[in-house]
Amino acid sequence: MRRTYTLPRLHPAFDGFRIAQISDLHVGTGMTADRLARIAALVNDQQVDAVVITGDFITKGKISADHARTLREGLGALHAPERAAILGNHDHWADPEGVRSILRDMGIRDLSNAVYTFRRGDAQFHLCGVDDYWEKLDRMDVVLAALPEDGAAVLLAHEPDYADLSAATGRFDLQLSGHSHGGQVIIPLLNRPLVLPRLGKKYPLGEYRVNGMIQYTNRGLGTIQPAVRFNCRPEITVFTLRAGTTAAAAPNGA
Repeated sequence: MRRTYTLPRLHPAFDGFRIAQISDLHVGTGMTADRLARIAALVNDQQVDAVVITGDFITKGKISADHARTLREGLGALHAPERAAILGNHDHWADPEGVRSILRDMGIRDLSNAVYTFRRGDAQFHLCGVDDYWEKLDRMDVVLAALPEDGAAVLLAHEPDYADLSAATGRFDLQLSGHSHGGQVIIPLLNRPLVLPRLGKKYPLGEYRVNGMIQYTNRGLGTIQPAVRFNCRPEITVFTLRAGTTAAAAPNGA
């Protein structure tokens, strides 16, 4: 999936900046090493400026040696000038320190309640993240305190319904989330998800406008049980950001 968004606060120095988003790998319920390797290759083919991963690396339980190997090999194969991630609710229910250890070892920046600033000359562009909202670990106050006043800001937040809180700050141009899996099953004709998780019901898939902020919910790549998708394909999203003076966005089709 490709999207092009014009962000009013994006400095012209960052015009054309490209971000690839993947989410909800859910190693432990169907995500194999071979499949994750193919995903990494597809992402690398996009030659983006940054890769972001919006949580739920695993599904349940302490990370086994096999699951750790799958994640290390797959994540280590991702190549981009910047790689960043946040954790999701399943990571916290299972093995948050194990996930964070793998991120550290693979050189992937943990943006849980943190800000990373790209600089090109005097221009700034900010990539931010909050820790898991379901588990009440999000610290928007910490993020805002670390976020400079100038420059466009993109927020990673695992649960999409967090958009109501982030948009209310007026500081973020775009929020990227996962969590919902798009419902995994979308009912034909009705064109709506069969079941959606808590905090993923208001903005379950695709693009929304929330008080001037763009919210994008990625359908994810993995599944929880039952490990089935119907009429709801897994998703890699590539965003091209454009500098501009209006809040208009121009989405492109898949």
